[in-house]
Amino acid sequence: MQQAEDFRQETRALGAVVAALPQGTFHEPTQFKAWTIMDVLRHLHFWNRMAHFQISDPGQLMAHMKAMQDSGSTMRAYEAAQLGHLGEQAMLDEWTSFAEQAADLFAVADPKARLKWVGPDMSARSSITARQMETWAHGQEIFDLAGVVRQNEDRIANIVTLGVNTFGWAYATRRETPPGPMPHLVLTAPSGAIWTHGDESRVERIEGRADEFCQVVTQTRNIADTALKVTGPVATDWMSKAQCFAGAPAEPPAAGSRHPRTPAGQA
Repeated sequence: MQQAEDFRQETRALGAVVAALPQGTFHEPTQFKAWTIMDVLRHLHFWNRMAHFQISDPGQLMAHMKAMQDSGSTMRAYEAAQLGHLGEQAMLDEWTSFAEQAADLFAVADPKARLKWVGPDMSARSSITARQMETWAHGQEIFDLAGVVRQNEDRIANIVTLGVNTFGWAYATRRETPPGPMPHLVLTAPSGAIWTHGDESRVERIEGRADEFCQVVTQTRNIADTALKVTGPVATDWMSKAQCFAGAPAEPPAAGSRHPRTPAGQA
């Protein structure tokens, strides 16, 4: 699956930024709910392992899910209990090396294979795409902490597709009904290609950079902090609550609250 290679490259891109940071930075709070880099790496590594278990050991996957539920602890607390023994360099090494193994496993998997997960089963393609999305989304707070403006590649097309496919989900998780059909998307890829989704419409339309659309649907940026052109009430409403990840309804970050930090020593 190409999506497995896209996940691999997303991990490598983020890993290069993390590896260049002073290790003391690993415990600084980011702009994402004050998570630290260690919190992010633990989270990504833990769920990469769970995705690997979907194929390699479904029994182990379900055992962890049950243990997490029975413990009564939060997701982050359970992740820390499992991986808190790893120091900074060890955590970085474990995350990067295991991600390669997960990419190798999914690369040769049947994309349509149904895999166990929290809640409904999912396809292997959806699983590894979700891992790329999580890596990209949680990577944003690390890029921001490092003061690095991310240079995206066209592999973010997978995240755009997730955003499109979860149009209805953004409303369902709030027990709402979409106020109309999905707006027409006209997005410019990092390569300059034009990606379109949805029925042609001049009334309900979202235009702009694909990476900024990804930032909105992953809730790493408020729509007000992008240059996306949003036309129509349905498009406006969707962009105020878009959510391409599972779980309870989540609110986008406040306008102006997420941005690349100015590195020390620079004006």
